[in-house]
This record gives sequence, C-alpha cells and structure tokens, in this order.
Amino acid sequence: MTTIWQRIRGRQPRGLTCIELVELVTDYLEGDLDDEQRARVERHLAGCDACTAYIEQMRVTISVVGKIEVDDLSEAMKSELLHAFRDWSGS
Repeated sequence: MTTIWQRIRGRQPRGLTCIELVELVTDYLEGDLDDEQRARVERHLAGCDACTAYIEQMRVTISVVGKIEVDDLSEAMKSELLHAFRDWSGS
C-alpha cells in the first residue's frame, strides 16, 4: 500500500509543490493565508488527489484531537508527547 508521503513526494501540479502545501497546511486550515496563497493551495488541491487526501486527514485529526482534554491523557502519554515535541523542535 502506498502512503500519502510516497504519493506526494516530488509532485508539482499547478505551481505549488506538495512539500510547500504541507508547510502551509496549518495556516490554510486555520484561514490564515492571504488570498494569493490560499488560491495557490486551492489550485494545487484541484490537481492533486494525494494532497486533497492529506488535507482531509488533517481535518479529521484536528476534529478528533481537538476534543482531547489534558486530563484525558495519562501521565505517561503527557511525558511521551512532551518528549516528542522537544525532539521535533530541536531538529
């Protein structure tokens, strides 16, 4: 089975690379892009099924994760998440 990342690597429909779209996804979903950037993202999505699927996966993830409260997490999970974020931000 092909993963989303394998499908989007190196594709460039309609002037915006898939990697550029991934970098803009949070701002796009939060409505924080200017009109030109938003139009570039939407043109790319119109021609790229992989990125369209990625955006939908992100929407579902945000919907699910947005309902998790800090108190819902075990201490072990909190620690693991903090460690992962620290590793990620240090790279």
